[in-house]
Amino acid sequence: MSDATENTHPTTPGPEVPAVDGATVEGFSAADTSDIAALSYEQARSELVETVSRLETGGAGLEESLALWERGEALADRCEEWLNGARAKLDEVRAKTADRTV
Repeated sequence: MSDATENTHPTTPGPEVPAVDGATVEGFSAADTSDIAALSYEQARSELVETVSRLETGGAGLEESLALWERGEALADRCEEWLNGARAKLDEVRAKTADRTV
């Protein structure tokens, strides 16, 4: 029979973890996302696919994984901006076409 306390974790608190509210966590260098705004949709999507693949295969340390995740989020946002822009242009063309047929 196993003792009930055998699988419990100690209640001693660990080191304080800084709150993450947009500020950087001590010891963590954030990913550089300054170049993402200049990427085309195809460039951002291609890099996003590579980033996701690197995260899924594992092997990166915690800091690198966090940086990859952050850059991936920024790349996904950039792709979404491009797609929203394309959608808006299509809607505009459809509206003009509909006005001409009325």
